Amino acid sequence: MKKLLLILLCLPMIGFGQQQTYVPDDDFEQSLINLGFDTVLDDSVLTSSIDTVSSLHLGFFINNIYDLTGIEDFSALKDLTIWHQFLTTLDVSQNTLLESLNCTGNQLTYLDLSNNSALISLVCPENQLTALDIRNNSNILSLNTNNNLNLSCINVDDSAFSANNWTNNIDPQHYFSEQCP
Repeated sequence: MKKLLLILLCLPMIGFGQQQTYVPDDDFEQSLINLGFDTVLDDSVLTSSIDTVSSLHLGFFINNIYDLTGIEDFSALKDLTIWHQFLTTLDVSQNTLLESLNCTGNQLTYLDLSNNSALISLVCPENQLTALDIRNNSNILSLNTNNNLNLSCINVDDSAFSANNWTNNIDPQHYFSEQCP
């Protein structure tokens, strides 16, 4: 009987100690709930529920996402799409497996993808970019930076290669350089 009582007393503690990922933006967390990765709107999600997710598409729901804090724990993420939200910053430096990023129609002003060397496709039109760093990204096959009127210089490893391969979907004032001001 004592053993049974001890087991019953310890049972609620099972599950405690599981790593949580902080997700302060309620609309981001609600999107994760809608996608089945979380169940309670409480500023956190079980890391084990998101660390194997390889594809995440946001912006298809009625939401107003301002902050993607927590995205860093999506450690298997290869494809991230976040359309027409209110992001002013986006840090995917910990998402080193990222191959495709589509952040169309946000309010991003700076995007540093120099840690994302697996990137194949970058689609980030209709933002407010003033700086874009895509150094260490020689695998990019598709680049779209249209309608970023405040962007001029795009930081790259090889400006000649970039100018020869990535000019189809960039604005006329955009140019590539190894050392943007």
